[in-house]
Amino acid sequence: MVLVRTKVLPGDLLHDSYQGQPPPHTYKLGNKLFSLKVGLVEIEGKEVKLIPLAGPYIPRVNDFVIGKIIDFDAFSWDVDINSIYTAHLPAQDVFGRDFSPQTHSLTSQFKVGDILAAKIVSYDRTKDPVLTVRDHGLGKIINGEPVKLSPSKIPRLIGKKGSMAKIIESKTKTKLIIGQNGIIIVQGPSEGIVLAAKAIRLIEEKAHVPSLTNMINDLLTKESG
Repeated sequence: MVLVRTKVLPGDLLHDSYQGQPPPHTYKLGNKLFSLKVGLVEIEGKEVKLIPLAGPYIPRVNDFVIGKIIDFDAFSWDVDINSIYTAHLPAQDVFGRDFSPQTHSLTSQFKVGDILAAKIVSYDRTKDPVLTVRDHGLGKIINGEPVKLSPSKIPRLIGKKGSMAKIIESKTKTKLIIGQNGIIIVQGPSEGIVLAAKAIRLIEEKAHVPSLTNMINDLLTKESG
């Protein structure tokens, strides 16, 4: 049995008497649970969670993502969501059921290069992801700087109950808009944005280190002091 938050390799034993369906990135042989990925395993009671340390973003329904408009036609926008798949935002989602390509101009709402906060409403491997911007907090992001992080390391940036993200925001006086697709928008004063980006890069490099929270704290205290 591995310890809590331990780095594992494909094929490593995670649990020798696991009940129920295997969590993402794992597989079962009998009641034994094994890793499918290089990653960090967290075991708390009967719960097992494997966080991959590498790999592209794979869309999932209900994921919150940050994307960039890269093209459009008469009926939808194409959105880069940092994935091997291009997402689509239907014009009807923005203009409503009375949308008509003859009477509505897509560029009146979003132009190529605009950054969006969106949610994935449908996706399977036979067709590209479809987005919505209808929910609260979604839509065009006006200001802030984008920073990339491996999608598999987003849980480390967030931390338990948002603890890591709160530390970074507090120490840098910034706001983080964190997409599950590995794009983070950092809003705030320029010096705070630079410092927050440093912290995010450290998470990229040291996601597997158990003392990462202390390292981030030390970095931000030293740099902001």
